[in-house]
Amino acid sequence: MTDEDDTMLNDPDRQRLLDAARAAQARAYAPYSHFAVGAAVLDDQGRVHAGCNVENAAYPQGVCAEAGALSAMVLAGSTRVRALAVVGDGAGLVTPCGGCRQKLREFAAPDTPVLVGDRHALRAQFTLAQLLPDSFGPENLSS
Repeated sequence: MTDEDDTMLNDPDRQRLLDAARAAQARAYAPYSHFAVGAAVLDDQGRVHAGCNVENAAYPQGVCAEAGALSAMVLAGSTRVRALAVVGDGAGLVTPCGGCRQKLREFAAPDTPVLVGDRHALRAQFTLAQLLPDSFGPENLSS
């Protein structure tokens, strides 16, 4: 599979990602903010791994949906993200936070598609490079 193939996202994969992110959003634990977020990553083996935000009374100890999805992917034995979907409700787009953008960069190429939606529709699509330009990644540490 070439890098170009890695970044191609067909309609069935797009729908699988959005469906998994929406299902994860429905399971979010957000008793403080009441702002439920779901995320799903498509790995290099075609598997979808989902995560939801999990809040904590000690606010900084919560976990973002994207981090949960990445953890599920690594637990399943993969370290390569081909695409990501994030779903959240509200007037504005719910894109990954800065910390999650960097976490994604560990496992995703700059041209990786990032789908942003809500419970009803896909609202926008970016590449990781658009969300995290001139990023620092594993290749920066290569000698």
